Amino acid sequence: MCSSDIADGNKDSVVTCWKSVLYNVLIGAVLVLIIIITICGNVVVCLAVGLDRKLRSMTNCFIVSLAITDLLLGMLVLPFSALNLLHEEWPFGATFCNIYTSLDVMLCTASILNLFMISLDRYYGVTAPLRYSMHVTPFRVAIAMCVIWVVSLMVSFLPIHLGWNTRDKSIQNYRDSNDKECKLELNKEYVLVDGLLTFYLPLSIMCLMYYRIFKIAREQAKRINHANCCNALSPTLPTVREHKATVTLAAVMGAFIICWFPYFTVFTYQGVNETDVDETASLIVLWLGYANSALNPILYAALNRDFRTAYQRLLHCRRVGPQNHETQLTLLHIRRSEDRTHQIMQNKQEEKLNMVHDTNGKDGRPFITSTMERERSRLCSKCVDFLT
Repeated sequence: MCSSDIADGNKDSVVTCWKSVLYNVLIGAVLVLIIIITICGNVVVCLAVGLDRKLRSMTNCFIVSLAITDLLLGMLVLPFSALNLLHEEWPFGATFCNIYTSLDVMLCTASILNLFMISLDRYYGVTAPLRYSMHVTPFRVAIAMCVIWVVSLMVSFLPIHLGWNTRDKSIQNYRDSNDKECKLELNKEYVLVDGLLTFYLPLSIMCLMYYRIFKIAREQAKRINHANCCNALSPTLPTVREHKATVTLAAVMGAFIICWFPYFTVFTYQGVNETDVDETASLIVLWLGYANSALNPILYAALNRDFRTAYQRLLHCRRVGPQNHETQLTLLHIRRSEDRTHQIMQNKQEEKLNMVHDTNGKDGRPFITSTMERERSRLCSKCVDFLT
C-alpha cells in the first residue's frame, strides 16, 4: 500500500500514507463495532421475547418490530455503507446501488416510525389505562405495523426507482456508466415530504407525548408520596421511581434527537438548496443516525426491568429451572417485597379517596364514580413502573 512511497524514498509521502492507513483502520474499527452492536443487540431482544412468555405483550410487539428492523439494517445496509466509506468508490454497479439506497431509506424510516409507535403506545397506556386493553388489540397493532412498512416503501423504493428524488427527474446513478459513486440524490419536493412525514412531524408529536407521560408519572408519584408522608413508611420510593422515569424518558428522547436531528438537518438543507454538503460531514451525520439502531436495544429494552431479567438469563445461558431455582426465588422475593410496599402505599391513598368520596355523600356523586376514579388511579400508578 505504501511500498511505492518507501521505494521512492519520499519521507513525507510515507508519513502521509501511513497516517491515512491508520485513519482507515480506526474508522473501520468504529464502524465494525457499530455493526456488531446493532446486530447482536437486536438479536438478543428478539431471543428474549421469544424465550420469555412474560415479555409477549402488545406493547413489546413494537419493540420486537423495531429490533427486527434494526437487525435488517445492520445486516443488509451497514456493511455496504462501511465498504463504500472505506473503499471510497462503489464496486457493485448502479442497479445494486439503487437497491442498497432504497433499503437504507426504507429501514431507517421504518426504525423511526417504530419508535414513534412505541411512544404512542406508551402514551395511550398511561393516559387511558382503563381503555388501553380494549383499543390496543392484535388487529390494530398489525394494522399499525402495515402502515409503518407501507409508508417506508413509499418514501424509498418508489421514488428512487421512478426518479422522483432527483433534480432532473431521471433515475439516479444511471447517467454515467463509468461513475463509481453511489449516493442518494435529493430534490426539494422529496426532502420536504420525506423529512416532514418521517421525522419532523413524528418528532414533534413524540416530544409532546413524552412530556405528557412524564407529567402524569410525576403527579402520580407526588400523590402517593403525599398520602404516605405522615406514616412510618419511607416516602422515597415514589421519588426514586419518578427519577427512573425521568432518566428513561431523557435517554429515549435525547438519543433519538442526537442521532437523527443532525442527519435530517443536513438532508433538508441539501434538498431545499439543491446543493451538496461536505462529504465528511454527510458521512458523520449518516453514521450518527445508524448508531441509533445500536442504542435502541439498550434504551427500549435494557432500561425495562422485565427485559433486564430476561437479558441476564439469556446472556448467562440459563433458564428458570432446578439449577437456578434458589436464585429465582430470591429475586422473586425481592420483587414481591417491592410490590407489597408499593401496594401498601397505594392502599393508603385509596383510603383517603374513600374518606373524600364515600363519607355521607359529601361530594354528591354516586359511589361508582369514586370507585372508577380509584381504579383509574391504581392503573395510572403503574405508569412509572411502565417506564422503568
